[in-house]
Amino acid sequence: MERPIAVIAFGGNAILDKGDDGTFETQLDKAKAACREMLSIMHRGYDVCLVHGNGPQVGNLLIQFEKARDIIPVPPLDVAVASSQGLLGHMLEVSMRSVLAEDNMERNVACVLTQVVVDQDDPSFKNPTKPIGPFYTKCDAECLRTKMGWTLVEDAGRGYRRVVCSPKPRRILELDSIRTLLNNHHVVIACGGGGIPVNYTTNSVMGTTGVIDKDRASALLAYNLGAELYMIITGVDKVCINFGKPDQKAIDVMTVSEAKKYLAEGQFPPGSMGPKIQSAIEYVEKGGKEAIITSQENITNAMIRPNCCTRIVRD
Repeated sequence: MERPIAVIAFGGNAILDKGDDGTFETQLDKAKAACREMLSIMHRGYDVCLVHGNGPQVGNLLIQFEKARDIIPVPPLDVAVASSQGLLGHMLEVSMRSVLAEDNMERNVACVLTQVVVDQDDPSFKNPTKPIGPFYTKCDAECLRTKMGWTLVEDAGRGYRRVVCSPKPRRILELDSIRTLLNNHHVVIACGGGGIPVNYTTNSVMGTTGVIDKDRASALLAYNLGAELYMIITGVDKVCINFGKPDQKAIDVMTVSEAKKYLAEGQFPPGSMGPKIQSAIEYVEKGGKEAIITSQENITNAMIRPNCCTRIVRD
C-alpha cells in the first residue's frame, strides 16, 4: 500500500548546540528526542525521510583533522561531510530504531550516504562565504592561505576562519534508492549536511570543496520525491518579520510572493531564516502544496492546528 511521503529537515544544532558538553551520549539523547517528535507524523500514515544538518559536527571533525595535521594528512572537505553523514546517520538510525521499538511500531530504518551534484560554474565557487572549522591567528591564517590555498576571513574579532562556497544543489544521485526505500516503508535518513557535493560527468564522479545548504537540498529532495508534507524545523514555532524589534510579528500563512518580498527587504538574513524561506519557496514553486516551518517541539501541533506554525503556500 502506497503512503504519502514526508520530508523533514532539521539542523545539526538540534543534536549538538552551544553549551552542550559535546559527548556522544548527550548527542544520542538529543537525537532520540528529535526522533520521538517524528512519531506523530508516522502515526498519521506518512513514510518519513529525515534530512539533518551537520554544522557543529563537521566543525568538530575539522578541528580534529587540524589537531592531527602533523600525524595524519588532512582529508578534503567532501570527505569531512561524508564522515559527518556516517556519524549522524548512525546516531539517528539507532535512535529511530529505539523510538520505534518503544512505540511498538514495526518499520525498518536506513541511512543513505548521499551525493549531490553541483554545477562547476556555480557563482559561489568564486565567492566563498560559508564559515567552517576552527579559528586561527593571523599568522596561522597567512600560512594556511599559502600552504593550502584556503580563503580565510576575520570573524568578529575572534580570529580568522576558513570560508568555503555553498553551491546550489542540482541533482541527488541516490534519489532512486531513497524512493525505493520509502516505497517499502523504511524510515530514511538522507542528504545529511545537504549532501556530499560532487561534480558529475559521463565519465566520473568527483567530490568537490563546498558545503551545500541542507534546507535547499531537502527542498530538492521533497520535490523530486513528490512529498506531500515538507517541514523545516528551526528554533521558533513561527517565522517572524521585524524579528527582535518592538513591532515583531509572527506569521501564520505566507504566500510565495509575500515570502519573496520579505526576502528582498532583508527580513530573513542569509545566515539564519533566509535559506529556509528560499527553500520553502523553491518547493512550492515546483508544485508542492505548502511548506511548513516550525520548531521541533511544535511538530505534533503543526500537524493538527494550521495556525500554530508558519505555512508557505502558492499565490
